[in-house]
Amino acid sequence: MSTDDARTPTEIDQIAEDWVTTLAELDPAVATWIGIPGKLDEYEDLSPEGHAKVISAARGVLAKLESAAVVDDVDWVTKTDLTNELTLDLEADAAGLWMRDVNVIASPAQGIRDILDLMPTETEGNWADIAGRLSNLPKAVDGYIETLRLGIANGVTPAKRQVREVIDQARKHGAGDGFFHNFTGAASLADDQPVPESLKADLAKGAMVSAAAYEKLAAFLTDELLPAAQEQDGVGREIYALQSRRFLGAKIDLDETYEWGIEELARMAAEQEAIANEIKPGASVAEAIEILDGDPTRKLHGTKALQEWMQQLSDRAVSELSASHFDIPDPIKRLECMIAPTQEGGIYYTSPSDDFSRPGRMWWSVPEGVTEFNTWRETTTVYHEGVPGHHLQLGQAVYNRAKLNTYRRQLAGTSGHAEGWALYAERLMEELGYLDDPGDRLGMLDGQRMRAARVVLDIGVHLGKPKLDGTGQWDWDYALDFMSKNVNMNAQFVRFEVNRYFGWPGQAPSYKVGQRIWEQIRDAYKAAEGESFDIKEFHRKALDVGGVGLDTLRAALLK
Repeated sequence: MSTDDARTPTEIDQIAEDWVTTLAELDPAVATWIGIPGKLDEYEDLSPEGHAKVISAARGVLAKLESAAVVDDVDWVTKTDLTNELTLDLEADAAGLWMRDVNVIASPAQGIRDILDLMPTETEGNWADIAGRLSNLPKAVDGYIETLRLGIANGVTPAKRQVREVIDQARKHGAGDGFFHNFTGAASLADDQPVPESLKADLAKGAMVSAAAYEKLAAFLTDELLPAAQEQDGVGREIYALQSRRFLGAKIDLDETYEWGIEELARMAAEQEAIANEIKPGASVAEAIEILDGDPTRKLHGTKALQEWMQQLSDRAVSELSASHFDIPDPIKRLECMIAPTQEGGIYYTSPSDDFSRPGRMWWSVPEGVTEFNTWRETTTVYHEGVPGHHLQLGQAVYNRAKLNTYRRQLAGTSGHAEGWALYAERLMEELGYLDDPGDRLGMLDGQRMRAARVVLDIGVHLGKPKLDGTGQWDWDYALDFMSKNVNMNAQFVRFEVNRYFGWPGQAPSYKVGQRIWEQIRDAYKAAEGESFDIKEFHRKALDVGGVGLDTLRAALLK
């Protein structure tokens, strides 16, 4: 957006900007994430005292927002969405979720380490920041342990299954050949210049104390938290409803959504069967997959080949779509495809920094032992994470700085908004002809079927629904078998995925449910516009809103 289109900042903009500043002060990882000045060598205080400071600050912002005047539609969205988000934060605080925050993918046990992936490594100053952060990592772990101990005292603990998995993760990081020693041991400056010896020594010391901190975390989890943890995996309807609202930014009927998920899963399976017949007349889905997996032209060997293929496919999509279907600003045309330094499983996207000095990045965390990749399965994933998926959506919000304050550009939004758009984008690429190859289309449907299965599994497990065959309630073995039958992944990926759903209630369904809500909003917008409806204009207006809760998006586009 040009500076000619810039709006005059308002009182509500200032409240939002001040909140970003406060968050960056209380949690320096926020500054790293969005690429603003901050205490890049420090960590958030993860102790109960640190949490109390965040909640107190949130209450103060809510009070300011309540009395602030709305001057335009941009203000209305900011006030509505920030109020909703902070209110949910207070509800989560009251429910004690912060005292039981242990899961296999998105808890402080991972976040303390994960933020290092986003720290720049080109200069001596960059590595000095990393050395400083590593030296402060033990304090962050100590604060986290203190919070979990409070949870034990209050009877607010996670499930044993999640604790066991995180123990294994922590032990890997604490090992002599774990992440910290490998990361610092490979330190170099731009153009492969060596790191000065004094700084290398600081990094080695930082790696040592960080690894020791994760060993300490593993010992605490084993000796104290595991015995006190819950046997039951499901969190129950009350907590699940809260988590669903947090991940969607929308309130849904959970029971209706569960039944819809079952129907959607059946529809995806039928679509797959039709394409299997297209690949080979009379073939089952399993037979079609066997044909595709046996095709050497659809196979990649090693992570280097995977990274290069991801980058080439992404670059092509950006080039062609920017010339035909989207107005993509130059800074957003740069997207880096990366192999993640971890081996936990999963593919994810990280937004560009506020000045685009760090570009948007697509990361693939390849599990240990996985060396072969089938392109037919993952073509749609590149579109999901890149363009027109997350990168176009989130990069556009960052680029839109003349209209949106920093909170709206960098921190606002929900999984349902982001992941729902990304699934919507996959279907859009099918409509535009990018998935005309039946193998690639089967791969897209494989992903869509997985997301539909997640809706059923996640709600089924956490709400204690009966098994689909009517015998007993959902449990681990049934969920693992159900997922294995509905996705075409190796056993390591399936196990990781199911563990993720068990430990992160409400997040996995937000993809498919988010897509459903995006489509509902588009259809309602189309009905309101009548013959003047222009889907490109709808997409432009929707993305210009930036990342918000889906109830806010619906109101903003249909008001």
